[in-house]
Amino acid sequence: MNMYQVPSPGIPGCPPGLEYLTQVDQLLIKQKVELVELVGFESNNKYEVRNSMGQNVFYAVEENDCLSRQCCGPMRPFSIHILDNFGQEIITVTRPLKCMSCFFPCCLQELEVQAPPGNTVGYVMQQWHPFSPKFIVANEHTEPVLKIHGPFCGWSCLPDVDFEILTMDEVSKIGKISKQWTGLLREVFTDSDNFGIQFPMDLDVRMKAVMIGACFLIDFMFFETTN
Repeated sequence: MNMYQVPSPGIPGCPPGLEYLTQVDQLLIKQKVELVELVGFESNNKYEVRNSMGQNVFYAVEENDCLSRQCCGPMRPFSIHILDNFGQEIITVTRPLKCMSCFFPCCLQELEVQAPPGNTVGYVMQQWHPFSPKFIVANEHTEPVLKIHGPFCGWSCLPDVDFEILTMDEVSKIGKISKQWTGLLREVFTDSDNFGIQFPMDLDVRMKAVMIGACFLIDFMFFETTN
């Protein structure tokens, strides 16, 4: 099996580099753990983004400085650069530094997604709730498009932890971001976080890119290990 998916040719009206996302309704994101993290030293996160067949479609790497990683832990600001299989950066995900607290609505997380770099396609903005994770997914004009709701305090006793993707009226569930303890692939990953993203095939490709960013934000907020 070919482990590397070749990018699709250009599609009119689709941001360059996102053409492949028009063909999928599911992505798997596997975090890679460096050896230094096993001894308590926080390194930049790295991820592989795969399709449902296990083929690598994107590669993501966090850009950060050592001081922020060691001092701020999962609260740290970051830029995540998402590259295709030819090393071309197609998506940039940026999170500013903000405190995290369930009890203070002034400490809400947000994240910007650009595709290609320099062209904003959307935002993920945390909504205040004392117990449950709630986010707004907005377009490039910060107009709300979708909602993401997670379980109590981002935690669940079930094997998989699901963050539901909902329409703005919260009537329809159109997808989910899942923290997967077992994984969707045949391989069993035991050394890092693994996520699955499911969304409608016909969802705007820009919003699919924003969902990838939302997955990274959820990882940092609820599943990143604090040294």
